[in-house]
Amino acid sequence: MKLSFSEKASYGLAAVGKDMVYMLSASYILYYYQDILGVSALAMGIILMAARVFDAFNDPIMGIVVAKTKTRYGRFRPWLFIGTVLNAVILYIMFAAPPALDGKGLVAYAAVIYILWGVTYTMMDIPFWSMIPAFTESGKERENLSTLGRSCAGVGSALITIITVKCVEILGRGSEREGFKNFALIIAILFIVFEVIACVVIKEKSTVDVDSPSVGEMFKSLIQNDQAMAIVIAIVLINASLYITSNLLIYFFKYDIGGKSWTNDYTLFNTFGGGMQILSMMIFFPLFRRFMSAIKVFYVSFVMAIAGYALLLVQMIIGVKSVYLYFIPAFFVFMAFGMLTVLTTVFLANTVDYGELKNNRRDESVIFSMQTFVVKLASGVSAFIASLCLQIFNISENTDTVVSEVEPASSIMGLRMTMTVLPIIGLLVAIFIFAKRYILTDEKLTEIAQELKARHNQ
Repeated sequence: MKLSFSEKASYGLAAVGKDMVYMLSASYILYYYQDILGVSALAMGIILMAARVFDAFNDPIMGIVVAKTKTRYGRFRPWLFIGTVLNAVILYIMFAAPPALDGKGLVAYAAVIYILWGVTYTMMDIPFWSMIPAFTESGKERENLSTLGRSCAGVGSALITIITVKCVEILGRGSEREGFKNFALIIAILFIVFEVIACVVIKEKSTVDVDSPSVGEMFKSLIQNDQAMAIVIAIVLINASLYITSNLLIYFFKYDIGGKSWTNDYTLFNTFGGGMQILSMMIFFPLFRRFMSAIKVFYVSFVMAIAGYALLLVQMIIGVKSVYLYFIPAFFVFMAFGMLTVLTTVFLANTVDYGELKNNRRDESVIFSMQTFVVKLASGVSAFIASLCLQIFNISENTDTVVSEVEPASSIMGLRMTMTVLPIIGLLVAIFIFAKRYILTDEKLTEIAQELKARHNQ
């Protein structure tokens, strides 16, 4: 029996809630503890990087736990429910740090709570994606549902990026600390409601085996598949470049552009950027693909991103204050990253056939497990670099004030350079490695497919 509209809608809604929670943590935890509560930027950088790396290694372990679960309610939904409730509670606690804590106590609190948040998020995220084969029947149906889930997850991320700062301002009534606490509570409640709806509406129709590769299997497959290795390195560099900018963007609008309306400018910029990234994946990428190969689109995307960052740096240096003028570099950067996100997924899929031809083993599940692993690794590395920037250039902790203080010129220049020059370097290294190592052109892929077909027919 095909999926009903209610099942599709509930799964999409759950994806929205899931990524609302993820984006709130990923984008604002550094700002909340460093700028609002006054925790050392270096300490936060170490915490964020260590927790993300631990979380990346924790994914395969949770996959094994889910695979061994058997209950009357199915294999996946119990963990989806348990993980959601625990993660929602931890999310609220994370943004409701007790006022009495300070110094080492606050650092310890941030470290423990953030690691717990990562563990509980993995607890619900792994079964959320792994359960698709349990309530779908055909490959096409599963592909469509996966696409729906990814698209709705993107909507959830975009919503948080757009509304958070303004909602914090309204809910806090002048206190960012109170604003984040109240906003986190609302998001936590919505998260539980959305996931519970999915647990109730969706019924697991079959028992499926969850292939959960270990970390050792992931690295073994990478070492034996040079094409997968090249793409994984590119994914880390591309995502780290974007995440460095996104982690520091709120500091740029607060301390560089500044002014009483900095929250409005920040929200407007994120609305434009998020919209461009979604449009690039849905419209511009298919359009470009009609006129050129995927590899050429990849190179064009790199040129657009680097040009956008260079223009952004020039505008910063000459002192542009109009958020509308910053839409110009944002157009190139966000459109490029939207297409790069699609392309790295496509290229990673291409390495599966290559690996089968080379190693006589099809490591499909292992290769795709690496994507989540390396994105989390890139997130941790970029958070650490952003924290180092804040520490080295002494970007002030400015608790509970809406209008920023005037920062020293050297601090502002350091912030600008970190947001633009480092991402450019990361992208140049990524494109160098890709051009040097990646050989899977359309012609090569056709050749590999023919060789595999001949081998299978023997």
